[in-house]
Amino acid sequence: MSIENIPAIYLKDQTSNPDLFVYDFKMTNDVVKSKVNLGMNMFSFLQVGKKQVHFAGTSVIVNKDQSLLLKKGNWLWTELLETETIYYCKLLFFSEKKLQDFLEKNTQNKQTVQEEKPYFIIKNDAYIASYLDSLSTIGTAPNVFMENLLSLKFEELMLYLLNKYGSTFESYLHSLIVQKTSTFKKIIESKAHSNLKLEEIAFLCNMSLSTFKRHFMTEYKISPGKWLKDKRLQKAKQILEQGKLKPSDIYLDYGYNNLSNFSIAFKNKFGFSPNKILK
Repeated sequence: MSIENIPAIYLKDQTSNPDLFVYDFKMTNDVVKSKVNLGMNMFSFLQVGKKQVHFAGTSVIVNKDQSLLLKKGNWLWTELLETETIYYCKLLFFSEKKLQDFLEKNTQNKQTVQEEKPYFIIKNDAYIASYLDSLSTIGTAPNVFMENLLSLKFEELMLYLLNKYGSTFESYLHSLIVQKTSTFKKIIESKAHSNLKLEEIAFLCNMSLSTFKRHFMTEYKISPGKWLKDKRLQKAKQILEQGKLKPSDIYLDYGYNNLSNFSIAFKNKFGFSPNKILK
């Protein structure tokens, strides 16, 4: 699977490096776990459809009632159409320079970061709807005015969100400036019970698959495939022992394409079929 460099692939002039950039993203087919190198922080104002993003240490799902502010980095995107025939979101990209300028002008510039988080969920409301309409309107303005208009609209949005979410949003904005890197082991263990493939976890670690495997062997003294398989089967066993779900309900969640393969792996691991677990 190729890597999409965003927003670079949306720019008409590939040599340009704008501080602010708006793009209307539309599609007519589902996209599952697309590899994205997000080169700028980005607002994703979802209008139609559903979006899931896997990050290095967590994941998030939003629908058309919510929007996301995403930190730049390597992420896996899933975008689904739902009932409509088209998926649509308006994207607003902004540089760290624009963010730094805003923080210096409008906050105390204190490092209030409690926890590094790659996303912030925004509840869509009447203001957001009106704001998006205004972005569409200025999209028809002459280029000579566009940069100044976008700067004003960016500051307007940030002030509104700062007023709406207060210190929580301010802390998140500072986290976009403060450079922290997730450790290799933190990423691995956060994805231990997911259904992500090895190459997808390697991508979130900013590594090639071969480099990832070598690093994993150094850290854990076991192959990543065997380690993840054991962790996921142990977790599946715990879930089944709770008696609320059946094997057919969970096999996809732990990386198996069909129930038969899950049942075989489970029996090889524990010596009995998952259906034999006492409820």
